[in-house]
Amino acid sequence: MDIPIHALTQNPTAAWKELSKTQRVIKVTMKPPQAGVAFNKARVVCMSDTHSLTPYVKFDIPDGDIFIHAGDFTKCGLLKEVEEFNNWIGTLPHRYKIVIAGNHELSFDQSFTHPFQSQTHTERTKHTGMSILDDLPTLGNAKEDIVEAVQTSNIRDVLTNCTYVQDELLEIWGIRIYGTPWQPEFCNWAFNIPRGQPCLDKWNQIPDDIDILITHTPPLGHGDLCCSGVRAGCVELLNSIQKRIKPKYHVFGHIHEGYGITSDGRVIYVNASTCDINYLPNNPPIVFDVALPPGIRKD
Repeated sequence: MDIPIHALTQNPTAAWKELSKTQRVIKVTMKPPQAGVAFNKARVVCMSDTHSLTPYVKFDIPDGDIFIHAGDFTKCGLLKEVEEFNNWIGTLPHRYKIVIAGNHELSFDQSFTHPFQSQTHTERTKHTGMSILDDLPTLGNAKEDIVEAVQTSNIRDVLTNCTYVQDELLEIWGIRIYGTPWQPEFCNWAFNIPRGQPCLDKWNQIPDDIDILITHTPPLGHGDLCCSGVRAGCVELLNSIQKRIKPKYHVFGHIHEGYGITSDGRVIYVNASTCDINYLPNNPPIVFDVALPPGIRKD
């Protein structure tokens, strides 16, 4: 099914003002499951936007079958930050651990890191008219450390204690899980692409019949309201989810103040941002149980 570009794609706040007239947004309250998980279900534990602050987490992380981290596990993708995250996630008991990148994982985005490698004609330059080198002063003393991370042959290989996913489909016990890090342009950080067709091109890569969709960005209207009153979600992502992909669950982060669970009556949207608006890791993991396909049981 072809998803058209929304006429207000460049102004998500205005787009939501129009769409909200016919959209349901149901606030969902989920308490962590108290009982053990059933044999025909998988328990999923979700976090996002920990920003290298896991040593300061004061809550227990519930056990489960599948752990999902929806990006921004570092402050800016430094090698030492990735190593620390890998060590931390290695201590978690979950059998499967799935991680995607977010806009803070600078060293994971090849379109971001190319300028460090003396390549000037990058996808980022084409879309924004500028190189990320123009933004380097905002990174302060981190520049040299980022260069070190970029020069690592494949920094993704540092993540030995989890499965890093980027525009890929996984299947666990018949549960179809797809992860992608891209988001509409946001402060010229990593995995940024222009709104409209470039975003839709990424969402068009997502297959139908997904059980759990993991993105870093929220869709429009769910967990995307910034404290300024501006909507940061992607209208093409919302339309793709509702009209074509139709996942059971959509897990994301990115907008810290959007933490929580909502539903449109069909899809459950989970903003699992661990850090709050003040970058304090105060939001506990969100946990849900997903049914396995008929006839499939966990080993």
